[in-house]
Amino acid sequence: MIGEGMVSRRLVVRAKDVAFLKGVVEAHDGLAQVFAESGGDLTLASPADREAELDELVRDLALELSGILAAPNDS
Repeated sequence: MIGEGMVSRRLVVRAKDVAFLKGVVEAHDGLAQVFAESGGDLTLASPADREAELDELVRDLALELSGILAAPNDS
């Protein structure tokens, strides 16, 4: 799912917040793709050169949505 030169972050939010989260990510012009494992268990994948921007967005979303942020995971 995540190719070379990409980084990923895992974030768990309430299922009802998934559509909002996807909208926010899409508004960040090509920053990341969102993959749903099940319900609100999400993986966000981004080009490695945008890793800092991805980390900032994921932290903000975790705070805003009371989500659980898993440890960073490079792929």
